[in-house]
Amino acid sequence: MSKASVVSRIAHEKSKDAPVMMPEGARWWEHLDRDFHRREEPFELALADRVQVRATAASDVVIRTVGACLVGTTALPLGFTPRKLSGALADRSFYGPMAESGDPTRFFRTPPAGVRVATRSARFSRVRPLGPGVTQDLSFESPYVPANPRERADYLRHRDNRVAHLRHWRHPDGGRPLIVAIHGFSADLALINEWFFALPWLYHMGFDVALYTLPFHGRRQTRYSPFSGHGFFSGGVNHINEAFGQAVHDFRIFLDHFERELGVTQVGVMGVSLGGHTAALLAAAEPRLRFAIPNVPVASVADLVHEWEPIGLAVRTGMRLLGVGVEDVRHMLAVSCPLSYAPRIARERLFVIGGVGDRLAPPKHSRLLWDHWGRCRIHWFPGSHLLHLDRGSYLRYIARFLRDVGFYDHLPPPGPQRRF
Repeated sequence: MSKASVVSRIAHEKSKDAPVMMPEGARWWEHLDRDFHRREEPFELALADRVQVRATAASDVVIRTVGACLVGTTALPLGFTPRKLSGALADRSFYGPMAESGDPTRFFRTPPAGVRVATRSARFSRVRPLGPGVTQDLSFESPYVPANPRERADYLRHRDNRVAHLRHWRHPDGGRPLIVAIHGFSADLALINEWFFALPWLYHMGFDVALYTLPFHGRRQTRYSPFSGHGFFSGGVNHINEAFGQAVHDFRIFLDHFERELGVTQVGVMGVSLGGHTAALLAAAEPRLRFAIPNVPVASVADLVHEWEPIGLAVRTGMRLLGVGVEDVRHMLAVSCPLSYAPRIARERLFVIGGVGDRLAPPKHSRLLWDHWGRCRIHWFPGSHLLHLDRGSYLRYIARFLRDVGFYDHLPPPGPQRRF
């Protein structure tokens, strides 16, 4: 990897001679260090960055502990009982060969063609078109059926989750390059994500933009759900695999709609946290994407839970009782992990963004995905999972990346109302 492809000012182990975390072509769930969750990612920081990182990391730890307690008390008792875990262990014979094949099409099946997508005018948006423009909420009845027959009845009983949602901002001329953003866990509010992903800025640069809602979030929440996203993890390990399967499946139906109805042929994806994990899965499953930018992504859910105390303690206790190791838990979730598949997007079109002070999806996850993706372009910012300090800098690097991959080339000539 050349130094020119690394755009951060923060010193990191980036040289082409630095050791990789896994042998090329190895089964990551077996070869990744079993103490990966204890690993510290090395950085050399200037004094100002060091102060910022420590301060923001402390806030992440507090939020992580509160979140772990909330998820632990509301999700673990429902989806991670001994019976559920024993069933998930047995179902490795179903999901395992799919992950071992390295072929994403075995799990992420092509959705049916011609799904009807409904549209209606959207309200309460920070994106204000300059001149004519259209802001719409799109939805459709998801035809997704879980791959695992034993999961179908329980999964499909969640009626609200069976309707997919996306908010779309487009210019009146149609067919412009489209950037789709995917929110993080329990963070689906449109107004927050419009700001976080700088959607007004991207729109006024000339792109169309959209915000995709993950399964079991927002209007897709399960009945009596205590918070948005609860249903994503409360159904157990197999349920998590199927939720990621549906996230990819429903996204691709929206992609079909944009291509068929609006003539959009240039689409890229950005995702944060859980959305970053989903964006990385899309990079493996959907070759039509022009680029993928996972931001503070989770690379391995199986390893992440070990750091989220008190969930980590509960998970480790359950593993001891069942006599399984971390390799087994990884294998159970490998079918829905981007580390199991080679990306179908060229390395030059992949861009990982990581936070040095991130303690919710620690920087080693960004490093692991970066390694898996052939050490593509990467940017480190001196902040945490939620506090993205120096955000203006990495937005400029995103703009440079979009120019480098030729995304700007498909914009119409600028008019008098264009603003940068």
